[in-house]
Amino acid sequence: MDTTPPRPEGQRPAPNIPEFAVSEIAGAIRRTLENAFGRVRVRGEITELKRYPSGHIYLSLKDENAKLEAVIWKTSVPRLAVTPENGVEVIATGKIGTYADRSKYQLVIDRLDYAGEGALLARIEKLRLRLLEEGLFAPDRKRPLPMLPRVIGVVTSERGAVIQDIRTTIARRFPRRLILWPVAVQGTGSAEQIAAAIRGFGALPADGPVPRPDVIIVARGGGSLEDLMAFNEEIVVRAAAESPIPLISAVGHETDTTLIDFASDRRAPTPTAAAEMAIPARADLLADLAQTEARLLQSGRALLDRARRRLMLAERGLPDLPGILGAMRQRLEDRGERLAVALPALLDRKRGILARIAPRLPHPREGIAARRATLGLLDQRAGAAMKRHLARAQAAPALARLSPAPVAALVRERRARLEGLVARLESVSYQAVLARGFALVSDAEDAPLTSAAAVPAGERLVLTFADGQVRATADGAKAAKKKREGGDQGALL
Repeated sequence: MDTTPPRPEGQRPAPNIPEFAVSEIAGAIRRTLENAFGRVRVRGEITELKRYPSGHIYLSLKDENAKLEAVIWKTSVPRLAVTPENGVEVIATGKIGTYADRSKYQLVIDRLDYAGEGALLARIEKLRLRLLEEGLFAPDRKRPLPMLPRVIGVVTSERGAVIQDIRTTIARRFPRRLILWPVAVQGTGSAEQIAAAIRGFGALPADGPVPRPDVIIVARGGGSLEDLMAFNEEIVVRAAAESPIPLISAVGHETDTTLIDFASDRRAPTPTAAAEMAIPARADLLADLAQTEARLLQSGRALLDRARRRLMLAERGLPDLPGILGAMRQRLEDRGERLAVALPALLDRKRGILARIAPRLPHPREGIAARRATLGLLDQRAGAAMKRHLARAQAAPALARLSPAPVAALVRERRARLEGLVARLESVSYQAVLARGFALVSDAEDAPLTSAAAVPAGERLVLTFADGQVRATADGAKAAKKKREGGDQGALL
């Protein structure tokens, strides 16, 4: 039996659906989502990434069929292991929440991880190609390592086997000073610490309290691709490429490759190999020095032997200089002795010849007188001939025109010839010698005396000079004394 009171006419029936306020339904939806999902992990590709000045990061995760909006609060950003970038496939961990103002739900992310090695490798390859286009991996940027570094800087974790291996290897090969810059080699903030350490070593002054390294080793032990991601970050790669100090990368094992390997000056397969690259072995250096020394000594000996052989060959081709000098000295001495003897002998011979010729030579005055007489005779004969020619000229009118000029010319010619003969005669006359200051010594009979030994004491002598004669008496005692003393000068004529 229906006991419902009758409705007034014209009144609608009350609905049986509950009524909610907007905030109530928004809160109910939020509680439902939070209770239904709680903490979730969502895999998807990052898109629509936006960073706001407040520090919050807004993004979306998408796959082939749907898209989920997400947010990372600024308090969670420093703790992220992965830097969010558009196009990277990640696994986001967080809670599902709602934004009531816009009636939408979103994922509040507090952790990001790469979605497998494929996503990591794709991101690494993309960054590698971009840095390659910028020229950070160009071969001409590679610098040679120093031969024997004085200080070696190491960027690695202070706890671990890497620094011990490097220290042991360097102490074994060639002890050098090590400076460790401790950093975190994986996890949040590790890339920034590694880049800061590389730049810190490069910023050290050369003469500061902390010595500046000559070479830097950036090292880490082996690990998974996610563990080595700090060395694939752009900030680390750029720091390695911009380092003013030569840098060796030794990250992971021999098969591991990171982007810092492309930007470093040398890549070592292991940290131990990096230490071996940085410093040579002392024993090897000593062996090289010994080998170089032996080669230098051998080359020096060979050079000396070749020079000695060339000198011997040249010596054979050279004349015997001491022998030549001795023979020339002996010849010179012989010539000197012969000259000392030959000059007095020559003078004696010339004096004897002159003494023999002098008596036979006519006196120049006699020759001049004879020439004058001949000239007078010729003059007389020329006068007579002239008279005869004049007489004939008077006798014959044709002869009257005859000129005496040819006769006068003939006379002049004969006179010039006569004067020439006179000059030649006077040049050989002893009168010219007397005119130069010499004297002719003769005895009382006018016989010339040519030797002092031939003059006895008390001999009457006649000294003939150019302007006259002087009589003198020889002093035999002085002459004899001069003879004994060897002071015989000898007669000039």
